[in-house]
Amino acid sequence: MAQAKKHMGLGIVMALSFFVVLFLMFSPIFPKTADGQPQNGLQWADEMFNQLAKGSSYFIPKVVKSNEKFMGRMFSATIKMDKPEDKPGESEQRAQRASKLFTLNPGVKVEVNGIELKIEGDLGLVLKAALEDADAMFNNEGDKIKAKYAEAMGTDDVKQMFRQWNNVLPKIDKIFKKEGKIEEAKMVSDVTKKAIEASYNFYGVDAVKVKDKAFLMTFLLVFYVAYTLWWGFAIFFIFEGLGLSMKKAKVKKEV
Repeated sequence: MAQAKKHMGLGIVMALSFFVVLFLMFSPIFPKTADGQPQNGLQWADEMFNQLAKGSSYFIPKVVKSNEKFMGRMFSATIKMDKPEDKPGESEQRAQRASKLFTLNPGVKVEVNGIELKIEGDLGLVLKAALEDADAMFNNEGDKIKAKYAEAMGTDDVKQMFRQWNNVLPKIDKIFKKEGKIEEAKMVSDVTKKAIEASYNFYGVDAVKVKDKAFLMTFLLVFYVAYTLWWGFAIFFIFEGLGLSMKKAKVKKEV
């Protein structure tokens, strides 16, 4: 009985302390965001891991280097800018916005026909322009994107302007694959995935290198494991106090 009471008391203390820590984790007592917004522990940890992920995702210089051999390589592609969920007129508007990527950057000619874009020009220069915009977005320099496209696209939404690259390049990638231009398709795919998508997803997040937060990452990993075991042992001791325990089943012997 004494042993059972001891286990019960220990289990209750561990369970109560577990919920106290859980309450603190969901309280807005952690460091505020860059724009002064309060955040709880989960939001703070999520923001930090986003910063670490961004710090490990800067591949633009390598992609720029790979794109050098495509300078002067001419191409032609006709793409449609419609989406199944579009309302009347949205596809045409998207085509007009996307066309500005080419009219405002050198080395390419574009013709708009309803929802279609006919693009002809220097592939290297097109991708160079995309990479320059991606670098600005990755470094949270949205003002550069605004200054370049806002008036022509008729919007102040930086991410909408930049998103046009992601609306166009994957379609060009598909055309290259159909035509058997594997090298060109891979280059366009690399620009899209390693530069455009990363810059779009991490826009507004400050990049932090993993080595600068090594101690904090180690602490969070250890805390996560310890906190999980904490709850497990709390339940274990409470069940022990109630007289419930786990024992190996007896092996039945055949008579």
